[in-house]
Amino acid sequence: MPVAKPELHFATPWQLLVAVMLSAQCTDKRVNMVTPALFEAFPTPADMAAASFDDVFPFVKSVSYPNSKTQHLIDAARMIVSDFNGEVPDDGEQLQKLPGVGRKTANVVTSVLWDKPVIAVDTHVFRVSHRLGLSQGSTPLAVEKDLTANIPPEKRPLAHHWLILHGRYVCKAIKPLCDQCGLAPFCKEHQKKAKDGGR
Repeated sequence: MPVAKPELHFATPWQLLVAVMLSAQCTDKRVNMVTPALFEAFPTPADMAAASFDDVFPFVKSVSYPNSKTQHLIDAARMIVSDFNGEVPDDGEQLQKLPGVGRKTANVVTSVLWDKPVIAVDTHVFRVSHRLGLSQGSTPLAVEKDLTANIPPEKRPLAHHWLILHGRYVCKAIKPLCDQCGLAPFCKEHQKKAKDGGR
């Protein structure tokens, strides 16, 4: 996949942060359906910071966990305004101070926007890393450490998207398309299946 980039739609750092926060345990397709109206209503952190729960909730009610995400968006916007001069911080540690922003979200935002040499581990990256034999880590952080140790810094932002897209479209959770996978010859899981007679 020579062109590997986020499938979330955004035009500003604020919009990417919002989209990634909404995408937790929700499809990018669903997020992309709700964000145009949300971005139009609240184009900046200051706009969101001035909003009430009832102002924001109708825009995000169709995503997973809409109540907590609505509150997190408002609280994060208020902290961006009060603590970061209205600008999304470009540092992962600072980003994780925002309500609703964990390590994965911070890594996505900093790698996409500022090419920081970090790898975000979501369910796709976790699954693909195990199947390919890139990591046997039992937690997202352990997998992140293995990938970081073995992928050159300049390739990490791209590698994150390579793994996500591979997991989304080829190495699927339920029915992986092993017969269409160019990585099958190198895949630990595929080799194991072949050894077991395809079971």
